[in-house]
Amino acid sequence: MSPELPRTPPSPRPGPPPRPRLIATDLDGTLLRRDGTVSPRTVAALAAAEEAGIAVVFVTGRPVRWMDAVSAHVHGHGMAICDNGAALVDLRDGGQRLVEARELPRPNALAAVRALRLAAPGVSFAVERTLGVHHEPRYPPMLRDPVTEVASVEKLLGPPPAYADEPVLKLLAFHPELDPDAFLALGREVAGEYGEFTRSSPTALLEVSGPGVSKASTLARRCRLLGISREEVVAFGDMPNDLEMLHWAGTAWAMGNSHPVVLAATRRHTASNEEDGVARVIERMLAGT
Repeated sequence: MSPELPRTPPSPRPGPPPRPRLIATDLDGTLLRRDGTVSPRTVAALAAAEEAGIAVVFVTGRPVRWMDAVSAHVHGHGMAICDNGAALVDLRDGGQRLVEARELPRPNALAAVRALRLAAPGVSFAVERTLGVHHEPRYPPMLRDPVTEVASVEKLLGPPPAYADEPVLKLLAFHPELDPDAFLALGREVAGEYGEFTRSSPTALLEVSGPGVSKASTLARRCRLLGISREEVVAFGDMPNDLEMLHWAGTAWAMGNSHPVVLAATRRHTASNEEDGVARVIERMLAGT
């Protein structure tokens, strides 16, 4: 009789995921309702998460000056990642203090402009800086913002001393006719080597950040400083500019109103922003269900 072979011990069953220590949530289309407000239910859920020791970080494509929508709901932590990861902001005490800026280098921005002009005639540009936005004459008017200069993008990206103390956070490229997703694919194809291309608007508006700058990379840097692993992060989003963050986080939720690409790429789906989708997940999470 041949000797009995040793039995392989059964693989241990995977344990439950770590208790979340940080919630990272997009704003427009995710936390905010269509009218730009935060519902009472969502306010209560964020406060309950903070009370339970879970940090909340707002991660948005919005510029710093548009953070008034959530400044009343920061509950003491007060950190936000703005401009698709290009700005880390302290909102405590009702302020908007820039902690870190990850700029788009001027040569990269100009190279992206040249490539997009050749590939997409009719494109127009705006430049998002730390203290404001400037745009070309054909760019759609910035209704929310006082614009300090209207000029060609080449002039707006001119060498110092022009805006020497205001790093470029994003280059915005708008096309009046192209399909938004097709424009994004084109931008990445012809100019992706110069920066990170994404979109969050329903129109053909591209947002270009510096190489390696995204919601995900800045959130990862912040979590490293706090000693929080990606497995301890729960993230919410709805648009292509959220995809990298949703892929990076240990637990990712797509809103019911998400772009089809986001729904297809994310296993967990919650209700829409109009139906308090973020609050519903937080409530269940705190209840342990």
